[in-house]
Amino acid sequence: MSALHINDFNHMRFVCSAPTPRAFPAPAGPEIAFAGRSNAGKSSALNAICGRTGLARTSKTPGRTQAINFFVGEALCFADLPGYGYARVPPKTKAAWQALIEHYLGQREPLAGVVLIMDARRPLTDFDRQLLEWGGAYGLAFHLVLTKADKLPRSQQIEALRGVGRRVDGASAQLFSASKRFGIDEARETIAALAYPPDVDDL
Repeated sequence: MSALHINDFNHMRFVCSAPTPRAFPAPAGPEIAFAGRSNAGKSSALNAICGRTGLARTSKTPGRTQAINFFVGEALCFADLPGYGYARVPPKTKAAWQALIEHYLGQREPLAGVVLIMDARRPLTDFDRQLLEWGGAYGLAFHLVLTKADKLPRSQQIEALRGVGRRVDGASAQLFSASKRFGIDEARETIAALAYPPDVDDL
């Protein structure tokens, strides 16, 4: 798996929850951010990719994550960004979260790429597009993970994946289901390549 081993995912541990940039931990290696709408299944996807239950907190009340949660492994770091776009969150809070996310995307030195979590049934919301615009402005690489794909028939899964590919240039994309545990290996492979890009001379 590129420069990483499966244990680099399984041995992730929580480091801190940072509500402001001043609370960000010191860089500890290549960092991958996980972003997405509050009810898209971001925490469940992160837990599945790490092979851990409860590493990233899941909640029946979307929008609970109000800071950036950092996780560190031996050769890789993850940053779980606040979920965005949930209607019950006050506008002032939404604005603060969005400012925190934009600052992180633009200023975080070890950031190697962004895993954008989207519900396969409702991909590319306005907030997803905004995040892609922010990241694109900073030259960030994106991997789009269409979660809850098991809730769609196979034909609709394929169409959702193709539709996202047509509408977003320069980003990889995949289908994923945390509950059915498919797409995990593909996600790990892509994250490994984002964190440790292959040497051009080796291609």
